Amino acid sequence: MVRSTYEKRVARQLLLILSPSLLLLLAFVIYPAVYSVYLSFTNEALTGAAALNPRFVGLRNYSRLLHDAKFWNSLLVTFFFVVGSAIIGQFVLGLISAILLRRNLAFKQLFSSIILLPNAAPEVVAGFMWISMLAGGENATLSRIVMFFGMTPTDWLQTFPLTMIIVVNTWRGIATAMILLTAGLSTIPSEVYEAARMDGANPSQIFRRITLPLMMPTILLYMLISAVSTIAVFGLVYALTRGGPGGATEVISIYIYNQSFTAFQLGYGAAVAVVALAISLVLGIAYVRAMKVQL
Repeated sequence: MVRSTYEKRVARQLLLILSPSLLLLLAFVIYPAVYSVYLSFTNEALTGAAALNPRFVGLRNYSRLLHDAKFWNSLLVTFFFVVGSAIIGQFVLGLISAILLRRNLAFKQLFSSIILLPNAAPEVVAGFMWISMLAGGENATLSRIVMFFGMTPTDWLQTFPLTMIIVVNTWRGIATAMILLTAGLSTIPSEVYEAARMDGANPSQIFRRITLPLMMPTILLYMLISAVSTIAVFGLVYALTRGGPGGATEVISIYIYNQSFTAFQLGYGAAVAVVALAISLVLGIAYVRAMKVQL
């Protein structure tokens, strides 16, 4: 009886402590998500008759998605953007950075500061910085570099738009990958490495047979966080290309914005947002199932 009373008191205290966070979560995450689901079943708009008298249209917006080539293009662009920048670029460079920081480098502090520096600039500011480097003409930074090697300068954001936004987003996300993967590396006991070396394992075998398997929970967590956050990237891509040219960089967040606030079709934009939310939930469920297998 005394124990039950104590546990109830502790539970009430924990609920009181967590209540501000729960209220913020309800106000800025759960309520907008639920309201988006509601909007996706209406023809809500910013102009026209639908703005004055929105009505319930059922699954019409979702039916439209199935036949919308631009929507499928945005999904394909988002897929390449996530795979290229988050899963390949940020992960590989972040893992290399994490491994290097575990060694006794001469300029370790400078190296880590350079990697962390991109996070100091907001998305839009970083986007405009890269515009000055990737713009066409002889005065752009990248054009000057290629001219130094005798190559012809080009407008990089027009010629290689998707590749360029992948490069910029990779540059911006290396620090997050490095921090998470460094934490994963620090959990591996040094005795395991010493035993492997005594058994004659070379560095490649140690990495493949020890480091990667023991880091798999951290890697899976990083993959989930990076994939979901990259799907939601908006400001960086909008500042760089606004989804162009010709939809080549119109990731799903840009497509949602264009449908909602350029085409003024809030209901249809909400339907696209619900699909993006569903994709993120599927990734989360896949992560939980993968973690159960790992454990």
